[in-house]
Amino acid sequence: MAVSFSADDGIGVVTLDKPPANSYDRAFIEELAAAVREAADDDDVKMVVVRSASERFFSAGADVKAFNESSVESNMEMIRLSHETLSSIAAIPKVFVAEINAHALGGGLEIALACDLRFAAEGDYMLGTPEVTLGVLPGNGGTQRLPRLIGWSRALDLMVTGRTVTPADALELGIVDTVFPAGELREKTEAYARRLASGATKAIGNIKLAVHEGLELGLAGGLERERELVEELFSSEDGREGIAAFAEKRAPVFSGR
Repeated sequence: MAVSFSADDGIGVVTLDKPPANSYDRAFIEELAAAVREAADDDDVKMVVVRSASERFFSAGADVKAFNESSVESNMEMIRLSHETLSSIAAIPKVFVAEINAHALGGGLEIALACDLRFAAEGDYMLGTPEVTLGVLPGNGGTQRLPRLIGWSRALDLMVTGRTVTPADALELGIVDTVFPAGELREKTEAYARRLASGATKAIGNIKLAVHEGLELGLAGGLERERELVEELFSSEDGREGIAAFAEKRAPVFSGR
């Protein structure tokens, strides 16, 4: 399989594994969609890491040769499926972290942009959206997610020039959230994942939903959604436990319910 899903101790892992560069076609996206659904449907999974099995590429993006050999409609079917799959991540009340260990280019970076957080390894690899050099645009969400993440002018500059950046530059721009020494990326990401998976996961999921949905609703609509989600937490087992534990001056024991 080009994309697989596994789970252990509350942490789900989506692994990209299509040598040599994790370049994707429709079949790859179908497998990614299935892995994302598995992560969403597994109640024991509290948070999700997206990583690559390759040491050279997180993902080089869409398979350009496949585009060249396919019709416009066939290419657009893949784009529509990709949009649906990547957009679904924002609606899942579990934090997704992209663990970027190597080149993340074009649609590969767009997979990472669809995740909630991006942790990267130090190194001389590159990140960017070079689609303009092929006469097309970042069509798997890049034109929308990158400006929302780093601001429209910086995102526009990256997309219209097609230039790529180092992990250090990506951190400064805000494309990635943190950069770890390469040998520590897996360990640091898993430590973060364990921390979230063992915490107030019901609240963490609702926080994610409030942020993603609120940004699309505007301030008034976002505040209304926030009220709905916090009311849900006041009625939850975790909400009652957390508040009671504070009053009783003890550590809370969260169940995720």
